[in-house]
Amino acid sequence: MPDQHHHRRFGLPTATALVMGNIIGGGIFLLPASVAPFGTLSLLAFVVLTVGAIALALVFGRLTERDPRTGGPYVHARAAFGDFAGFLSAWSYWTMTWVSNAALAVAAVGYVHVLAPGHDSKGVNLGIALLALWLPALANLAGSRWVGAVQIVSTVLKFVPLFFVAVVGLFFFDPDNLGAFNETGSGAVGGLSAAAAILLYSYVGVESASMSAGEVRDPERNVGRASVLGTIGAAVVYLLGTVAVFGTVAHDDLVNSTAPFSDAVNAMFGGAWGGTLIAAAAVVSIVGALNGWILMSAQAPYAAARDGLFPAAFGAKRRGVPTFGVFVGVVLATLLTVVNYASGSGGLFEILVLITTFSATVPYLLAASAQLYFLLSGRREEVRTGRFVWDMTLALAAFGFSFWLVAGAGYAAVYQGVLFLFAGVLVYVWMAARGRREAAGAPGAPARPDVAATPEADPVAADPVG
Repeated sequence: MPDQHHHRRFGLPTATALVMGNIIGGGIFLLPASVAPFGTLSLLAFVVLTVGAIALALVFGRLTERDPRTGGPYVHARAAFGDFAGFLSAWSYWTMTWVSNAALAVAAVGYVHVLAPGHDSKGVNLGIALLALWLPALANLAGSRWVGAVQIVSTVLKFVPLFFVAVVGLFFFDPDNLGAFNETGSGAVGGLSAAAAILLYSYVGVESASMSAGEVRDPERNVGRASVLGTIGAAVVYLLGTVAVFGTVAHDDLVNSTAPFSDAVNAMFGGAWGGTLIAAAAVVSIVGALNGWILMSAQAPYAAARDGLFPAAFGAKRRGVPTFGVFVGVVLATLLTVVNYASGSGGLFEILVLITTFSATVPYLLAASAQLYFLLSGRREEVRTGRFVWDMTLALAAFGFSFWLVAGAGYAAVYQGVLFLFAGVLVYVWMAARGRREAAGAPGAPARPDVAATPEADPVAADPVG
């Protein structure tokens, strides 16, 4: 049944918050300690990766000018290379999102225990993880108005304390706390690559505005802007925050730290309240990221369902949100979370998280390739730009960044990820065969409209969010 309710589209601030909130999850709170063993060379790696991420963000903006429908990477891969490539993009992205959501929910548990210690058991931990998962899911099920509101509030609440630590930390900066420029003992290029391998996935989420283009007001303009602004905002927090922690916590202590931002706050102001402050910011950050990623888990299958490449139920919306896709994604994440705590070993959980490391790269690589295809095939008018050389440079940089992500995933992640990716071929075969039967008018099969050729029919209210 079509959505009969008007829903608010995301304005530029909300779309930017969606990108920034999805990029900055829970990993940032351990990041300075993770890269400290490489020395201050890791800051240079951050700069290089930021350039690549911004190039990818600009490419998504260009592609959305061409086709501003919900589904982003999927839409562009299918337009350039056909149904099979589009399906692989959607399948890969979909599996990445719900597995990552389970990982985020599990990550929230440790920070909650810092705020409320003394109740550490499997049952309590499972309850906390499921609460972290389902609260933002309810916001999604309530509609795009609630998704936008939660995303803006959570992004502000996570940005303010992190930015505060980053800025104030510069006044407490002590160069003696810094380690060597290259702590690895290898050459600068080797050290840079090693640090980058840790940081590569810091910018996953840059595609969030493109993935939700159908819910963004004036997407031809705002998706590119939101993608770049959100990426730059995340980069500022990453870089300044890491510099501040490097300069306030002694290097030998930082390498072994399990809460680097908390240690930095305690070093700046004394006492032991830094852990509580940062734990609260981390919980807000993770819940906000879950709010955005739960929406992402429904957008790729929604777009694919409209083209007959996913089951039709995924293609329905209520209040601007593909509620069936949201529900299925959260249920799958819930089952994975239960398995993580029930099994005790977490082996299956770790394998699936490893798979998502590779799965996140497939839509990026296909989207960058699609932009190159449109430019090289003489279809430059479809991206509405006459700046061929500039767009080619961006597309090549985005492709290089995406290829680097694949290489940085590691052999195990690529191996496991490719197996899981091709397991989805069975789903494609089933959907493609059914679509062929329906198109041929098989007896008893309902006719399927060619939704791929029709624009997204989402009613838009006059009072946009943001």
